[in-house]
Amino acid sequence: MNKKQFIPFAALKDKKAIVVDSTHPNGLILSHWRGTPTPDNLRDDTSAAIVLNAIRNNLPGLELPYVTANHFDIDGFVGVWSLLNPELALEHEELLRQMALIGDFRELDLNHPLAGEALKLVCWINARERELFYKPFAADEMEEKEVMQCVKKFEYFLPRFKQVLKDPDWERGAWEDEVGEVLLGYRTMYSPATKLTRYPEIGLIVIETPEPVHYYALFSRTVGFDIVLACYSNNRYELEYKYTTWVDIATRPTLPRLTMAPLAEKLNTIEQSTYTWTCDSVTETGPLLRLNGSNLNREDTYDNPTQRKIYSSGIAIEVLKETIVAHYKEAYKSIAPKYNWTWKEVKALS
Repeated sequence: MNKKQFIPFAALKDKKAIVVDSTHPNGLILSHWRGTPTPDNLRDDTSAAIVLNAIRNNLPGLELPYVTANHFDIDGFVGVWSLLNPELALEHEELLRQMALIGDFRELDLNHPLAGEALKLVCWINARERELFYKPFAADEMEEKEVMQCVKKFEYFLPRFKQVLKDPDWERGAWEDEVGEVLLGYRTMYSPATKLTRYPEIGLIVIETPEPVHYYALFSRTVGFDIVLACYSNNRYELEYKYTTWVDIATRPTLPRLTMAPLAEKLNTIEQSTYTWTCDSVTETGPLLRLNGSNLNREDTYDNPTQRKIYSSGIAIEVLKETIVAHYKEAYKSIAPKYNWTWKEVKALS
């Protein structure tokens, strides 16, 4: 495979490139975004996995000299780096796949032999990104938007990642605090303090645990599910559609997202506190239904539950669970899971 160069997404107007975790008419698309023309034989759950499949299969079109993406996140970064370093990428293929799963879907599985190392690498990127640049979605509030600003992140991480990949402990000072937080939360998730109730017919998992934990810990118990109801002490609740329903995943069929607005209305009719149930649009990456959620911007919504105020509801937990489960059983009763829902279908159902 010929040597490649990362270019800004805006350069696609003049150059044809391999487009990772994004889409553009002037390129070879390797992305799990819904509706993108990724070759069927390469499809996988994450964009990084699709890139690794393409490298392993020597996909025609990989001879293009340029690589780009329209945003910076773990999954997209791993895909871009892999195309620039294909031999090393195949050497560390399973570790890179784990990084993408943890970074994009937040599904940490420490039973996987490489998950611990992948977690260190993900948290190193998270830490340096916060320290040197800006948090995910913070560019929404800035004059220069993500598609332009993310270039600086790629330029910083691409030449440095090889060293940390080979020796994560070289950057222990950057990642150890977040890794420690994740591991504490992970222990809580697998302790008697946490109760799980699963409703596979509607893709819902209910997690009852005393306090909010890091997403990588919280979602470690949610593999195979797409809606998460987190119930904390003092009647604090959040309901969330996972990112697994924003993209086309290849390993299992899913139910489509449905607007949360009717459920918010139901909850508001029985809410006894002074707060109001609000919800995000189904087109958000991880839409939340929560009390006073309209006070959150996208940066806060994407951040860990430990970093935002979760208000106490006047609805008893059993009533809340019964209301939500009944709502989704009714909403999904005539809808069957399938692969590759289109946004047109999702919006029509909502």
